[in-house]
Amino acid sequence: MKLAIGVALDPDTHQPDIARILRAEALGYDSVWTSETWGDDALSPLAFIAGQTRRIRLGTGIVHIDARSPAMTAMTAQTIDAMAGGGRLLLGIGTSGPQVVEGWHGRPWGKPNYRLRDNVAIMRKVWRGEPVTHDGKEIQLPYSGPDASGLGKPLKNAMTPVAPIPILIGAETPLNIRMTGQVADGLITLHSVPRQMSEIKALLQEGAATRADGKTVDDLDIVGGVTVSVTDDVRGTIEKAKRGIALYAGGFGAKDMNFHKDAFARRGYQAEADRIQELFLAGRREEAAAAVPDDYVDEEMLIGPPERIRERFQAWRDSGFTILRIQARRDETLELIARMNAS
Repeated sequence: MKLAIGVALDPDTHQPDIARILRAEALGYDSVWTSETWGDDALSPLAFIAGQTRRIRLGTGIVHIDARSPAMTAMTAQTIDAMAGGGRLLLGIGTSGPQVVEGWHGRPWGKPNYRLRDNVAIMRKVWRGEPVTHDGKEIQLPYSGPDASGLGKPLKNAMTPVAPIPILIGAETPLNIRMTGQVADGLITLHSVPRQMSEIKALLQEGAATRADGKTVDDLDIVGGVTVSVTDDVRGTIEKAKRGIALYAGGFGAKDMNFHKDAFARRGYQAEADRIQELFLAGRREEAAAAVPDDYVDEEMLIGPPERIRERFQAWRDSGFTILRIQARRDETLELIARMNAS
């Protein structure tokens, strides 16, 4: 299993923590991952990071497909990868919820599964250097819909990519995980824990069985993530973590379409997820946090003194995740996990 870190821009300097990224690179971490919502984007920081690192791979987890055309996503990815020396970019794509897709990007929610398929197909055509035409269920090239001039023509990529760029999809529903197995190079999971891996792999296998390129589920990356907190106060750390979990499960997205709440329920906590959302939307946030089960938190985080973390880390290392993103406040924790993963 390869290790990775996630980074965000400092709200004051508007730069990623380069010192931490360089430390992770020196420790042998495989990749550094960015994300985007409706503030800083996921791709621009990777160009900045690439200019100050040598080896560590550069991942997006995720780029919103509704924020850019597939061709622009492909262009930006190939440009950053070329500037980084080639073979370093991991392009993670996915969708946000309808509140962001329609409210921020001004695009119809439609059928995200179809759009994801269309994006993957178009980007691969761009990188193959062929005249790009596509007749997808959500995206057509050249465009021939309302207000079209009729002058669109198939164009070929004016740049030759330096190296192949893997496409990973951020997916949680069975439909999209199967589709990921069918068309992508890897899966980026959300709130998934080791005991769910057999089900995830089975869904990926169903999709991979229909591939035309000969790849199997064993050829696909599966990206997970875990927050690590080295502390003697296990109980207190669990209690603090509940507030953020309640925010995501209770307040993100729309009431009837909250992907974080759905992920919470898929772990076997449907009743608790419903109650957390009910309390949160009623403005009873402290009660919502208190309703998060201790076991839910403890299962998705690594909390405790080093020996407790070492014992619980083994399940993550042996689960089948090929890349595990480590969220930690201290560089010493990154070093600890690197030693555990190597032992």
